[in-house]
Amino acid sequence: MDIETVIKLNQFCPRGYQREVIDAIENKGYKKLLLNFHRRAGKDVVAFNIMIRAALKKVGLYLYFLPTQKQGKKVLWDGILSCGSRFLSFIPTELITNKNNTEMKITLVNGSIIQVVGSNKAMQNLVGTNPQGVVFSEWSRSEPSAYTYIRPALVYNKAWVMFISTPFGKNHMYEMDQIARNNPKEWFSSIQTINDTGVISMEDIQKEKDEGLISDDLIQQEYFGSYEAGAEGSYYSKYIQKMYLDERIGDVPWEPSTRVHSAWDLGVHDKTIIILFSIEGQIVRILDYYENSDKGLDHYVKVLQDKPYIWGNHYAPHDIAVRELSTGLSRIELARRMGINFKVLPNIPIEDGIELCKITFSKLWIDETKCAPLIKALENYRRIWDPTKKIYQQKALHDNSSHYADAFRYMCMAIPKCRDSGSSPEELDRRYAEAVHGHTNNIPRPFQERY
Repeated sequence: MDIETVIKLNQFCPRGYQREVIDAIENKGYKKLLLNFHRRAGKDVVAFNIMIRAALKKVGLYLYFLPTQKQGKKVLWDGILSCGSRFLSFIPTELITNKNNTEMKITLVNGSIIQVVGSNKAMQNLVGTNPQGVVFSEWSRSEPSAYTYIRPALVYNKAWVMFISTPFGKNHMYEMDQIARNNPKEWFSSIQTINDTGVISMEDIQKEKDEGLISDDLIQQEYFGSYEAGAEGSYYSKYIQKMYLDERIGDVPWEPSTRVHSAWDLGVHDKTIIILFSIEGQIVRILDYYENSDKGLDHYVKVLQDKPYIWGNHYAPHDIAVRELSTGLSRIELARRMGINFKVLPNIPIEDGIELCKITFSKLWIDETKCAPLIKALENYRRIWDPTKKIYQQKALHDNSSHYADAFRYMCMAIPKCRDSGSSPEELDRRYAEAVHGHTNNIPRPFQERY
């Protein structure tokens, strides 16, 4: 007896545009599908449910790719829908014979396997696999070679493959979209904007914009499926994405034997951003950051005093030396009285600093939890988009992300100035002892003595 006639898959009620996708693969026989669906259009929901139905109809291996395995765990394996139910709850428990949390693999009662995997490690983890169906979620941000690697098995098995994503500039997804549009008999392709789905209103998007969560050109990318706007205007998004694929964004612990440096973007009424980083050889670790506004310099000094780190150098931009009319003192002099001897960075053109940042990304590791707002801001830092001419101006957009980007630029400028020239084993032992005895014994020390 057909399993589907015994246990109903009634947890998913597809919308009209989602039904078109189901019809294309289940009734019209399409083997290749490309969905450019806007953010929160439910593309993962429809793709996962199609995979469940396919796995019940034909025994085989079904692979659900996200850019990294960690993202796969977050988005799908542990993912929770807006209604509060879990993604995996689309599969009735009666249909599951085994659930392997380590490998993110579910075995169904008919022998089919559904597995969540990362596209960045396809070659290492999928040798010899023969999938009957594959989904590449967040395709524009995935490792394109994963499809190249698995494609022969898909062709041999006459298997289906679905690519779902919002755009990310004119990269491999754009190229695939052009192929799909020119081959409508072989490919099912669909673009769904908020005007098509009605799921999200412009009022909702305007609220995101007013809260500084999204820019105009990113709106075009994420909600209107534009390949022109968005990632192409971002200075650092592709570098951040490469870090995700290389798994250099995650848990970044502080090694007690290394000193921690700080890079400041000092605001008065704007935000003050402080990035805390350490350097070990050629590796730069961004351990933490702090932000606030409308606070005096003493507040930020106290924040650093309360951190457990052994301090190295503190860096600030050139304008910290400007004297304030009210006091006649510069902020660098005020900071020195409070125990921080800032090293002043040179005044170089912003464009030169941005290029230095791009070079630095290959050496970076960033703590994903402590630095989440910083990572998001760096992804969103971009040039000004001209909607009339549909081009980017050669000038950075000044918005909420700018302050983070400025502090990051100062950090990249500071790195060559604070690299260790090669510490001896004795020096490393001394630093480690200082870290351990200075903090586990709770012996307070003046801030000036800790850097």
